[in-house]
Amino acid sequence: MADTIFSGSGKGRNRYRAGDSSIQYKDIRHLVPKQLLRTETAGLPHLSESEVVRHFTSMARKNYGVDDGIYPLGSCTMKYNPKINERIAGHPSFLRIHPYQRESDVQGTLKVMFELGEMLKQITGLDAVSLQPSAGAHGEFAGLLMARKYYDLKGESRKLVIIPDSAHGTNFSSASMAGFEVIEVRSKRDGTIDLDLLQEIVGKHAADIALVMITNPNTLGIFERDILAISDLMHKNGSLQYYDGANLNAIIGAARPGDMGFDIVHLNLHKTFSAPHGGGGPGAGPVLVRDYLKGFLPLPVIGKEGERYYLDEDAENTIGRMKSFYGNFSVCLKAYCYLLSVGDRLKDISIDANLNANYLKKKLGRLFDIPYGKNTMHEFVMSARKYREQGGTALNIAKRLIDYGIHPPTVYFPAIVEEAMMVEPTETESIESLDKLVDTFKCIVKEIKTDSRLLEDAPSEAHVKRVDELRALKEPVLKES
Repeated sequence: MADTIFSGSGKGRNRYRAGDSSIQYKDIRHLVPKQLLRTETAGLPHLSESEVVRHFTSMARKNYGVDDGIYPLGSCTMKYNPKINERIAGHPSFLRIHPYQRESDVQGTLKVMFELGEMLKQITGLDAVSLQPSAGAHGEFAGLLMARKYYDLKGESRKLVIIPDSAHGTNFSSASMAGFEVIEVRSKRDGTIDLDLLQEIVGKHAADIALVMITNPNTLGIFERDILAISDLMHKNGSLQYYDGANLNAIIGAARPGDMGFDIVHLNLHKTFSAPHGGGGPGAGPVLVRDYLKGFLPLPVIGKEGERYYLDEDAENTIGRMKSFYGNFSVCLKAYCYLLSVGDRLKDISIDANLNANYLKKKLGRLFDIPYGKNTMHEFVMSARKYREQGGTALNIAKRLIDYGIHPPTVYFPAIVEEAMMVEPTETESIESLDKLVDTFKCIVKEIKTDSRLLEDAPSEAHVKRVDELRALKEPVLKES
């Protein structure tokens, strides 16, 4: 592990001194409760400014992000995000406002959120939006709470949610948290939902089915070609359709969830719409609905009357607030800037994302099995199972990629693929970057055949070496002793 900032501390290191001031400050310590007054020194390290800067610069170099290289993390769309959006979000005009300010003081901010919502409605083909949820799973939870309240008010006790076996794990968790029970539907050999099996499930549990949760394209990167038939089946049953927007990057500008029959949609602004994410945040997961579900949205929503923008707190059937105030505004602002800069070229995003993924699939298909390789779009899942006996497991390959300075793809997901490696290059990578990734995989496959110990001991070049995965999860060490 790296030395802590205290290890370089030494008396006399920091020789900076502020000059004596002629300004007289009133001693107000008597106004502070005694239990809150410090009785000992703060214990800060003794370092010069340059040493502090060097320490944190060194720490930053040990991190990895899209600014360092390709980040082919399947199902997460970890793409490059224009820095101008960060600069705008960091402008004092936005940084120095406060949620408790009067609406008349923040009209520009409210306008940003209102117009962002209007753009998202147009992109998805839905009628109403709340920007409040702070991440994808948070948006899922909001959507499911709305569905539950919708049926409660109708006097229908629908407690079942249908979810494909290739779905994101958060779908299952969100449904359970919202008080639903889950029925998992198997995929066909081509990786799409088995419509015959779905019809059988609906026929058996018709009155109990609240909704189906679908990611389209799904987590195998495959578009659900039967989506209109699925929509027709669910709506005839009085059930809702929920769209997990994690993979919107694959269809943006080319197809809309609303046109596919979805009633509730959440979007990951931190995936498709420019705001960077990782390490737990930041994120934003706006939820959009059809008009008849508008009154159930989490509040506040942003309204407009003439030229005035306002926070609308009036909705009879709202599920209430999902978090404080009105959402992660800085993330929404970056997404707004991104959409303004892209303009009417949205379709280029999905075209390039699909092109890059299929280019990689063709190249890597010569090295790995691709069980569901037909009709994939922005991502694909390959299998390392043929190298497993030689030590070339998906985990070992992923660890070895770190030694080559490349962030590994998602591994062991979805669970329906053995030794799965899920690859999503995104639209922002050049062909040179993709070729470098392919060449790296070629080197690793060669190592598997010649000296698999290189993989089993990997990463050996990184700052943090191989850890016990299970123990690290159960007993995380978050700081040095």
